[in-house]
Amino acid sequence: MTDTRASAAIADLDPEETAEWLESLDAVIAARGTDRGEHIVRTLVDRAGIRSEPIATTDYVNTIPADAEPEYPGDEELERRYRAWMRWNAAVMVHRAQRPGIGVGGHISTYAGAATLYEVGFNHFFRGKDHPGGGDQIYFQGHASPGMYARAFLEGRLGEEDLDGFRQEKSREGHALSSYPHPRLMPEFWEFPTVSMGIGPMNAIYQAQSNRYLQGRGLKDTSDQHVWAFLGDGEMDEPESRGLLQLAANDGLDNLTFVVNCNLQRLDGPVRGNGKIIQELEGFFRGAGWNVIKVIWGREWDGLLDDDADGALVDIMNTTVDGDYQTYKAESGGFIRENFFGRDPRTRALVDGLTDDEIWGLKRGGHDYRKVFAAYAKSLERNGRPTVILVKTVKGYGLGQRFEARNATHQMKKLTLQDLKDFRDHLRVPISDAQLEADPYQPPYFHPGQDAEEIRYLQERRRALGGYLPERRPHASGEIALPDPKAYEVAARGSGKQQAATTMAFVRVLNDLMRDAEFGKRIVPIIPDEARTFGMDAFFPTAKIYNPNGQNYLAVDRDIVLSYKESTAGQILHVGINEAGSIAAFTAAGTSYATHGEPLIPVYVFYSMFGFQRTGDSLWAAADQMARGFLISATAGRTTLTGEGLQHADGHSPLLAATNAAVITYDPAYGYEIGHIMRAGIERMYGPGRTDAERNVIYNLMVYNEPIVQPAEPEGVDVDGILGGIHRIAPAAAPKAHLLASGIGATWALEAQRLLRDDWGVEADVWSVTSWTELRRDAVAAEEDEFLGRGARVPFIRRQLADAQGPIVAVSDYAKDLPDQVRQFVPNDWATLGADGFGFSDTRAAARRFFKIDGPSVVVRTLQLLAARGEADAAVPARAAEKYRLLDVNAGTSGSDAD
Repeated sequence: MTDTRASAAIADLDPEETAEWLESLDAVIAARGTDRGEHIVRTLVDRAGIRSEPIATTDYVNTIPADAEPEYPGDEELERRYRAWMRWNAAVMVHRAQRPGIGVGGHISTYAGAATLYEVGFNHFFRGKDHPGGGDQIYFQGHASPGMYARAFLEGRLGEEDLDGFRQEKSREGHALSSYPHPRLMPEFWEFPTVSMGIGPMNAIYQAQSNRYLQGRGLKDTSDQHVWAFLGDGEMDEPESRGLLQLAANDGLDNLTFVVNCNLQRLDGPVRGNGKIIQELEGFFRGAGWNVIKVIWGREWDGLLDDDADGALVDIMNTTVDGDYQTYKAESGGFIRENFFGRDPRTRALVDGLTDDEIWGLKRGGHDYRKVFAAYAKSLERNGRPTVILVKTVKGYGLGQRFEARNATHQMKKLTLQDLKDFRDHLRVPISDAQLEADPYQPPYFHPGQDAEEIRYLQERRRALGGYLPERRPHASGEIALPDPKAYEVAARGSGKQQAATTMAFVRVLNDLMRDAEFGKRIVPIIPDEARTFGMDAFFPTAKIYNPNGQNYLAVDRDIVLSYKESTAGQILHVGINEAGSIAAFTAAGTSYATHGEPLIPVYVFYSMFGFQRTGDSLWAAADQMARGFLISATAGRTTLTGEGLQHADGHSPLLAATNAAVITYDPAYGYEIGHIMRAGIERMYGPGRTDAERNVIYNLMVYNEPIVQPAEPEGVDVDGILGGIHRIAPAAAPKAHLLASGIGATWALEAQRLLRDDWGVEADVWSVTSWTELRRDAVAAEEDEFLGRGARVPFIRRQLADAQGPIVAVSDYAKDLPDQVRQFVPNDWATLGADGFGFSDTRAAARRFFKIDGPSVVVRTLQLLAARGEADAAVPARAAEKYRLLDVNAGTSGSDAD
């Protein structure tokens, strides 16, 4: 546990006494373990009143001493044999995918170096879904996916035809394997997408928290489930990889283990050529409150370290940088003798009795079953802290001199005939030269048959641990009770004479849904540090905020009605100023129907500007994982929160959302529209009679903070129009024009309708466009159906506007690109008004006048279109612009004062 460099800086005045203390400490550690030893050392330091910096890093040796390792419970030789077959089949699969005419790529070296890490887990730790404890959740390193396919091949879950479908998902449909862990592409195999680096670590943390959340709320017993995340050392440079470690420590998530595969290499070169990534990560995780276990050296080093009486070998280990360690594994045993051990005569003497081949055979800890097993077993000890295991490996291990530890190994997809022969010999795979020479582009896979001793052992280990992994069970949950229709009635009533923003209209619906006796418990409100902004502080006293430690302080606002209340059974996830963590929590809750067989409905409410713009990659991964739930883009629009300024003024997030095919975005104008949209969303995602393709969606609602009088739902309202994307809200007797508006823009369109009628004698219809994106998707699908000969149909927007004669003016609080998504599908003359560019701080009225999206701007643009058609006097538009002082931002009146 000590850092020899630090202790050496203080002169030892009594070495004999020091030796006695160390002997006593060694005895304690041998009998009670390193945790007990660390506790005693820290207690002694505190008692002595010694001020010292906390130990950030320990020596560059294994955390668990050899004499403290548990007995390995498996048959190492059997496991070694079929692990070798997996490594062969994984490499051959990628190699065959590079044959002429295919060339789809793949990664050989990651799994080659990490095979031991996975196999120790598969054989002895990873519990499947049929385990009595419920099974573990495993986040597999994305580039190691060929190894998981190779294991499934030996298990009999995949055949040779499947392996040959690697990365050919359409051309080999029915026998295709996705490039990386993609649940959407392989919905019964992969459970978690991980290859967008940094998202795996983040999501694993929140999955572990979600497990505890389910337990705390009494929805499921998850006490025996563990989350494992396999990561790369280069991946740990992603901000997302390290940025949420504090949550795991603060929540005491000892149901979580990170395994960082430290092969010292990124995609193009060393992770820390001049430094030591394992030491860096140790200090970082230790400082964040995690347990740290280092697995650096294999058992072949144990004797050398025992003989290192004066610490010379440890000193060289401590001071050698990663760039040199990488080079050693790309050279020879003789090179290591001269350049590593030869740096000190004492260490050179340690290996005088070893041949160069024996020195080359001094393995790194990540290739030693015993060392990895000891670390995994230690990580499962429940001590109130998450654990990270830092495991040193060689990238491309066993693939030969051309691959091992080379900078280019990540991009190397092909093996030469000689590479294949060398690799076969190294792994002792029973394949002949003739078989390899017959077609070097398609070397054979190897399977000894299901009756082979090794395969029977492999199958028995998985049966004992609860079944195969990875596995996803999308239909694990039964049907759930849907909300009583009365829960939506509050939306239909409107706000009477009072004003209410659509954000508040949404909150009222959510409140009634949460009160539903059966359904309400499944809602997971997720709020960053803005609950009061959204009017959701009313939930605090009743639903309470989830905290695994409860509330152990006297709340400053305890005497008020809406006091802040935390509870171990709290329903609200109040994540703080943490959008990345919010989406990770959303993903965990939104996939609980498959992960745990317990459907949860996450409802994440956030500043719209900080949604798809800030966390788009995570939302893409949520879609891949087939999360279901509601995103509520609050304080939406470019001109409704203008006091906040540029970085809060959202004029584009519906466009960003439109790029995610799983996201259904609505921009409702009124509360009653919100009620119908939320009901349709819940019934689609969790109601009966739906296919998986229909269910696996995310609803995104744009809601505003500008208060208006919310109208009651009109009798005979066009519900199909609301859900389809457009319905008429203010018909005119004989309209000459049509005003299409979304969200808060409907108020400007209604103002324009009145001005056109009163000032210019022009009648116009007003339509609420609840979803420009859904209108476009429907029209594109109709266009494609006709193109591919599947039959012709009229797009929904054309059907709704079938009787709409005259020009159309479209307006929203977003960039012009949003309404222009549907422009090509409408034959009418068309003009778009929008808030392009950057936002700024000002009044709503001034901002809308600046962007020319307010009521008078709509009027002038409508008159221009009518004049161009000869249906209005050519001089009228200019007169209207002068009347309304259109170029004067101080003349704007559209919009209430900012609040």
